[in-house]
Amino acid sequence: MTFQTFAVRRTPPVRIAAESTDLAVRNLLHVRRSPGLLVSSLVEPVVYAMLIGYVFGNSLGGGAYRSYLVAGLIAQTAAFTTTYTTVGLARDLEEGMVDRFRTLPMSRIALLLGRTLSDLATSAVSIAVTTLCGLLMGWRPNAGPAEVAAGFGLVLLFSYAMSWIGILVALIAPNVQVAAGLGLIWLFPATFISSGFVSGATLPGPLPTIAAWNPITSVAGALRQLFGNAPPPGFALQHDWPAAHPVLYTVTSSLLLTAVCAALATWRYRARTSR
Repeated sequence: MTFQTFAVRRTPPVRIAAESTDLAVRNLLHVRRSPGLLVSSLVEPVVYAMLIGYVFGNSLGGGAYRSYLVAGLIAQTAAFTTTYTTVGLARDLEEGMVDRFRTLPMSRIALLLGRTLSDLATSAVSIAVTTLCGLLMGWRPNAGPAEVAAGFGLVLLFSYAMSWIGILVALIAPNVQVAAGLGLIWLFPATFISSGFVSGATLPGPLPTIAAWNPITSVAGALRQLFGNAPPPGFALQHDWPAAHPVLYTVTSSLLLTAVCAALATWRYRARTSR
C-alpha cells in the first residue's frame, strides 16, 4: 500500500477517505486468509433462521410468525456485525499490524474507519443471506421498492453503528480471546430482550421497558413497518414511544451510538498506541 501518495496534494478529509478505503480493501482481501470468518458470516444467518423459524416457529404461529420473524433475524444479523469487528481489530493489535501501520504517514482514525467500512461490506453480505433465507421460508415484503430499499439502508446504518461498539470492545480487551468473549457476552441478552423474535410486552418484570428502548427492537419494528409485515393475529404489541416511532428512533440511536463510540474508540486508540 502506497500511503505516502496520500500525503501529496490532498486535503485532510480526502486523505483520510483514501487511506480508509485502502485499509478497507486490505481487510476484505484478508478475509481470503481467514475462511472461517467468511463461512461464519454466511452460515450463521442460515442456522439462526432454521432454528428460530422452524424449531420455534411451528409452535408460535407457523408461516405468519416466520413472516414476522424475518425482520428480527435481519436486525440480529446487523447486531452481530460487532463480533467481526471486535475479533478483526483485536487480531491486528495482537499480531503487530497496528504498530506497522503507525509507522506509515497516515491518519490514525483511518485504521478504525477502514475496519468499520470493510465490516459493513461483510454485514451487507450476511444481511443478504438472511433475507434469502426469509424468502425461502415464505416471507415477502408487502411494500414498494422505495420502502424496501429504505429498510435495508436503515439496517446498514445500524450495522455501522454496531461496528463502532466492536471497535471500542477490541481496544479495551487485552487479547483476541478476551475480545471474542466480550464481543458476544452482551449480544445474546441484547438480542433476546427485545421484540426481535417475540413481543417485548410479554416479557416479565421490568424487561418490557428494557425491550421497548432496545435499539434492536426499533430496528426490527422499523423493518416490519417499512416492509409492510403485520404481526400475527393476537400478538401483543408495545405502545412505548420507540414502538410508535421505530424509524426515527433507529436513526437517532444509530447516529448517537456511532458518535459516542467513535469518540471513545479514538481516545482509547490514541491512549493504547502511544505507549
